[in-house]
Amino acid sequence: MSGIEIVVVDGERFEVRRQAGTHHLTWLTGPNPGYGFSIGSNTGAALEPAVLETEIREFLDQVDPETGYL
Repeated sequence: MSGIEIVVVDGERFEVRRQAGTHHLTWLTGPNPGYGFSIGSNTGAALEPAVLETEIREFLDQVDPETGYL
């Protein structure tokens, strides 16, 4: 993956930008505009789609439903 991609996990949409081995994910359907997280790999390689899905689910599991933040 390079550039910008939209990934949908469990109905939630994320914009994924890859920059210098880091993936920046912005939660497009979340309650707080611009909120998200970043992840990378030790080698700087692109993450597999299954890894991105797992990371997104773990992020969503930690979000406080009242605030929309971790």
